[in-house]
Amino acid sequence: MQKKRRTREHIIADLSANYVERFVLLCGHTIEKFSSDYGYDLIIYTYTADSELENGNIYVQLKATDNIRFVHNGQAISFPLKKKDLNIWLSEPMPVILIVYDAVRDRAYWLYIQEYFENLEHFDIRKVKKYHSVTIPVRNRVGMSSIVKFVKFKRNVLKQIYKNRIEHHV
Repeated sequence: MQKKRRTREHIIADLSANYVERFVLLCGHTIEKFSSDYGYDLIIYTYTADSELENGNIYVQLKATDNIRFVHNGQAISFPLKKKDLNIWLSEPMPVILIVYDAVRDRAYWLYIQEYFENLEHFDIRKVKKYHSVTIPVRNRVGMSSIVKFVKFKRNVLKQIYKNRIEHHV
């Protein structure tokens, strides 16, 4: 009798979530996993120094692999992203962080999606067929300092939103 098996892909996906979750918790924030994957795997909730929940959140998309592709003499990694995902991420006002987990070396690299594409000259999503590869500097290692940066990204977005005053009425 055959039974379902836990694949390597499932194992490293869980390891990638665990890797990120640890740093988020060490920084005093919380994280939740989405049960369905429609473009995001995790959501980070942040708290003030007085442990009060802050508005806004940080979306995280995890990609786990045993085969990291290093480029630029080992100074960066290259990773392909689906156009379908880019369409969602680039229209999201809150920060979207791509985290690529290197299961062989047990480390992860991050990329602030909206910032990356805003600074990418001549990028036009309409010209992307199915995939677009991003380049992530290896200095963008996930750790406590990167979680602190993600929180700053979120707070910066909120400041911009608050300046324009949002009114919720019909």
